[in-house]
Amino acid sequence: MSRPLHVWSSHRYGVPLPPHHRFPIAKYGSLLERLLEEGIVDAVTVHSSEPAPLEWLARAHDAHYLERVMAGRLDAAETRVLGIPWSPELVARARAAVFGTVSAARAALVHGIAGNLAGGSHHAFHDRAEGFCLFNDLAVAIACLRAEGQARRPFVLDLDVHQGNGTAAMFARDASVFTFSIHGETNDPLRKVAGSFDLGLPNGTEDDAYLEALDRHVPGALDRHAPDLMLYQAGVDGLAEDALGRLALTQGGLRARDARVFAWCEARELPVAMTLGGGYARPIEASIEAHLGAWREARIARGRRPSVAGVDDSVNVVDMRPDS
Repeated sequence: MSRPLHVWSSHRYGVPLPPHHRFPIAKYGSLLERLLEEGIVDAVTVHSSEPAPLEWLARAHDAHYLERVMAGRLDAAETRVLGIPWSPELVARARAAVFGTVSAARAALVHGIAGNLAGGSHHAFHDRAEGFCLFNDLAVAIACLRAEGQARRPFVLDLDVHQGNGTAAMFARDASVFTFSIHGETNDPLRKVAGSFDLGLPNGTEDDAYLEALDRHVPGALDRHAPDLMLYQAGVDGLAEDALGRLALTQGGLRARDARVFAWCEARELPVAMTLGGGYARPIEASIEAHLGAWREARIARGRRPSVAGVDDSVNVVDMRPDS
């Protein structure tokens, strides 16, 4: 029996962008097509994300900030730091990405592994946007699950090439949330925010050194924190071909990274919800292939992991509506 791998997709939410903008909006639909073609997921377990309720967003974000975002009242400086022009479509897509991560985190608690084909918006702060990130879906997911009595000791594993400064800032005073980042030392954001663990790697870091750093630091951090949920920001912008990356990782190196993460979670019976994160190769097909590698590993790992006791793995539908 093929165990269901539940994923959430925001691909139907388009965003108007200026010509030649660096945000790769087209990759999301292309990735879903490839996942379906390869049978990594099937249509029954691909769920359409909906705009997250404002009540969810308010659990992690400043009320005045949310009011200004919804009304389109970000000033020129805020928009410049965000890096994407404000539009109603952008707000809808960002809310849908939050919905996907909250839903995937809930599903992971039942099925062991689930994911969002968007999200990982780790540069968004409590009261401001930054670096293509309007709302911090990772922080909102933690807040929503905690409101339901779950995720008391979450672990955010952020392996995007850019340090998750917003996530680190939002949990800086909460020792029950472990924020772990291995990233490019000289890459954006130029002003890093200290998390629970941060390791900056030099430009040009290759597979062997990268994987050695993971092996040296991730298992011990997991054992010390003893988490009950992992949120995995699986950005692939460390790829050598990435236009914004500066590291020199290969497709095989990134896939070895992802295999390690799922194995470490499986060994600890740790639920894991994966978000997409960055990937800006030109042409974008290299990033899509790297994202596919992460989901191939998720599919393999899901095949090894049964759902929690009492849950029928043949059931392919989960109810993650906004009011659930």
